[in-house]
Amino acid sequence: MKFSRHRPFGLPAFALLLSITACSSTEDSATAPIPSPEAKVAELCRNLDKVLPQKVDGLERNDPEPPSPLTAGWGSPAIILRCGVPRPAELNTADALGATVDGVGWLVDKRDDGSVRFTTTLRRAYVEVTLPKERAGDGAGPLTGFAKPIASAIPEGIAD
Repeated sequence: MKFSRHRPFGLPAFALLLSITACSSTEDSATAPIPSPEAKVAELCRNLDKVLPQKVDGLERNDPEPPSPLTAGWGSPAIILRCGVPRPAELNTADALGATVDGVGWLVDKRDDGSVRFTTTLRRAYVEVTLPKERAGDGAGPLTGFAKPIASAIPEGIAD
């Protein structure tokens, strides 16, 4: 957009800008950093995105911003999935908390803000699922919606 120095930014233009801003609420849109994995992991993640469910734990898909096949979300506040995240440092500790849900292994990380982050283990790509504080009381229940898609799209093994 080009503005002329001689053209004042008048009240009508300001009112229009204000009304457009007011109508575009981001309250329902979550944000999530997009991972930057190597090409073969990114391909696995794109394959996972194609088979992810439209509903998880009764929540409709509501992908975070910015849009990416490496991130997905459900509900508001959103359950966020990120594929191709780096290996969590907690996997190297002896007291790491783990769980298996429908054949998929997960590292469990209870966060200081009340959320819970789960990261897959023994898969060719690390998939991270974060339950916000408001949904963390349900335990690992939402992970059942991810087990079958992850098992079909992300082969077992050790991620590079």
